[in-house]
Amino acid sequence: MTNVSELPSPLTLLPQAQAGDEHAMNHLLTAITPYVARICRSITHDDGADATQEALLAVYRGLGSLREPAAFYGWVRSVTVREAIRTARRYGAESCCSEVDSQEETNPLDAVHISDVLERLSQAHRQVLTLRAYGLNEEEMAEVLALPVGTVRSRLFRARRRFQEAWQPSAA
Repeated sequence: MTNVSELPSPLTLLPQAQAGDEHAMNHLLTAITPYVARICRSITHDDGADATQEALLAVYRGLGSLREPAAFYGWVRSVTVREAIRTARRYGAESCCSEVDSQEETNPLDAVHISDVLERLSQAHRQVLTLRAYGLNEEEMAEVLALPVGTVRSRLFRARRRFQEAWQPSAA
């Protein structure tokens, strides 16, 4: 059995996987699974495993369309977010997008407070804030959420305001 840490990097495997090498494809998918799962869990919570499976399948199917290897991780992120939101909608996840996964937090209690504040927001507001936290711009969010860009901008503005209002009492 091969240890994941012994696998070549995904960018090394990419050309081989795109050329139809099943072994390279399996290693590539294995290498990106933790990244994909982390994104899916933060968006879907309880349905993270299903979303991860759907995202990996979408990566597998669409890998041939990727023309720029340097864009691999951005493309995987985009595919993963789209599939996670589809899964959340399909299962009607009320807790969709309620956790922001940030590696820059200095105080672990801040993550607890942020999650608590996000839980009090509407699903639509949690979605746009989480997508923004993953680095998507308004146009990308509009595409993923199948909404007009103006609606996304308005929703993002209101979500930020609601978050700030909800955060203020807990900061005191």
